[in-house]
Amino acid sequence: MTCPNKNCLNKMIHNKTVDYTLYLATDRPLLQGRDLFKVVEEAVRGGVTVVQLREKEASSQEFYNIALRMKQLTNKYGVPLIINDRLDIMLAVDADGLHLGQDDLPLPVARKLIGPGKILGWSVSDSEKAREGEKLGADYLGAGAVFATGTKTDAGKPIGLEELGKIKNSVRIPVVGIGGINEKNITRVKDTGVDGVCVISAILAKDDATKASRELSDLWNG
Repeated sequence: MTCPNKNCLNKMIHNKTVDYTLYLATDRPLLQGRDLFKVVEEAVRGGVTVVQLREKEASSQEFYNIALRMKQLTNKYGVPLIINDRLDIMLAVDADGLHLGQDDLPLPVARKLIGPGKILGWSVSDSEKAREGEKLGADYLGAGAVFATGTKTDAGKPIGLEELGKIKNSVRIPVVGIGGINEKNITRVKDTGVDGVCVISAILAKDDATKASRELSDLWNG
C-alpha cells in the first residue's frame, strides 16, 4: 500500500513500516528505448511498492539528474526510493534509502552517514550473512539469486527456495527474494515466508508495465 502524501511516506520511512511486497529495481537497457520514468510510473500504478534506482553505467552527473527526477515521481505516489550502491547520490537527492552489496561500503559506515531515519538494505545469499546484516544495522535484506537470472551477471549460483526460507527464518528484519522471479514462480517464493519480491525483467521487459505489476501484485495478494 502506498502513502497518499509525503508526510505519510516520511512517517512510514521513519517508523520502518515499509511495504516490500513488490520491489522494482530498474535496468534501463531492458526498456529498449522506452522512457524510464513513464514505465516506472506505470509500474507503480500497477502495484509496485518500492523502487530501487540502479545506474551502473551512468556518470555521476547523469545518475544525479535521473535520481532527482525519480524522487519527484516516487514522492508523488508515496513510494520509497532506494538508491543502489551510490551513497553520494542517495544523500544528494535525499532518497529514502540505500541498498548495498557485499563489496560496497560496510553497513555501520553507511548507517552513520545516512542516519537512523533512512532505509538501509543489504544483499545476502546465505543465513550467516543474513544474521550479520541484521546485526550490523540493515533494515531489510535482498536474498538471492533465488533462480537463475540474466539481469545480474554477478548473481552467482541460484540459492533456491529452501535456502531462501532458511534466510527468512534466521532473521527478524524483512527479507526480499530477488533473482529470476516472475509471474510463474512468485507464489512459490511467497510460500517461503519472505516479505516481498524484487523484480526487474518481470516488469521492465514487458510491454505493459501496469498490467505486469498488477498481475504480480494480484498473485502475491491472492
